[in-house]
Amino acid sequence: MPEEFHPSTHPPLPPTTEDERVSWLRLLRSRRVGPSTFYRLLHEHGSTAAALDALPGVARAAGVESYTPCPPEVAQAELRKARGADAQMLCVGANDYPAALLDLPDPPPILWALGDTGLLTRDRIAMVGARNASSLGTRMARALALDLAKQGFVIVSGLARGVDTAAHLAALGTGTIAVMAGGVDVIYPAENTQLAENIARTGLRLSEQPMGVAPQARHFPRRNRLISGLARGVVVVEAAAKSGSLITARDALDQGREVMAVPGHPFDARAAGCNMLIRDGATLVRRAEDVMEALPAQNAPAPPRAQPDRAGTPTIPDPAPERRSLQETAALHSQILDRLGPSPLAEDQLIRDLRAPAQAVAPALTDLELDGRIIRHPGGLLARAT
Repeated sequence: MPEEFHPSTHPPLPPTTEDERVSWLRLLRSRRVGPSTFYRLLHEHGSTAAALDALPGVARAAGVESYTPCPPEVAQAELRKARGADAQMLCVGANDYPAALLDLPDPPPILWALGDTGLLTRDRIAMVGARNASSLGTRMARALALDLAKQGFVIVSGLARGVDTAAHLAALGTGTIAVMAGGVDVIYPAENTQLAENIARTGLRLSEQPMGVAPQARHFPRRNRLISGLARGVVVVEAAAKSGSLITARDALDQGREVMAVPGHPFDARAAGCNMLIRDGATLVRRAEDVMEALPAQNAPAPPRAQPDRAGTPTIPDPAPERRSLQETAALHSQILDRLGPSPLAEDQLIRDLRAPAQAVAPALTDLELDGRIIRHPGGLLARAT
């Protein structure tokens, strides 16, 4: 069985020319192509240019007529906008791409960075919490961030009001990374404009969204997985029982990161999420020393990168899917849809349930995703579109 492509084991060769950068952007910005589909198409066709050529046919086979990939002009405009903002394009497989994100099942193929990318090579701690943080919560976030920064940690957060703002402000002089839900050039909330400008000068702003995109509600959960993915651990300072901070904590657990929380008064709703995390096994944090003691020793090897072949080009194995008739393909699509519902299911569990080879199921999943009939969620989960 051919090995399934994943960027953590076989990172693609990053673009080196303007034409290649345009091709990467065009493929990623094409309709219904997210990170997972990007990697699948790249794996199946060998290059983004070849994947773009094949994309209309792939969509047609999935029942989508008149499919047009992202036009070159759109990608070229994004590149011009990035140059105007002094943003750098970080592509998976390149030396400047944050290696920690290769642990994710769906690392962004492209990140836009504004500021000091050298911070991506240092130890990082994420701090998240309530937007409507209490005075005590913001003071705690500020003190923790300041003390951790003095110990050499870069503070990662989301540029939101409350805890995020306090953490960024405390670490401005030593290094902080703001992971943004919209484009790296679109500051939200507007009240943090000055803070964001200061971070671009002394820290780093980072986003997987296209340049110029205003943040939408659906962008924030995906942003959260990057906050936790960049860090060795996540500290939750204040969080309600249902909050974005708890989504970040769940992402951290899925990614094998350490989860820590500051306890709060039982009667304070803003502390309910933190208290729940501690009840469920998160490390209780009172001071910076608690954070450093909770972090595992950093003796694990770096995520492997592609081994170059004799010509110096990373080898990406080509899958050899079996040829199936239209009737067989339609039957497999029906079986997949019958197995899936609104609640996400792990892709490997779906393959086991179908008792079908992974190399046969993978192209069918791409077809159904392009057709808008299934939705991919972080963590390798699939759900049927409703």
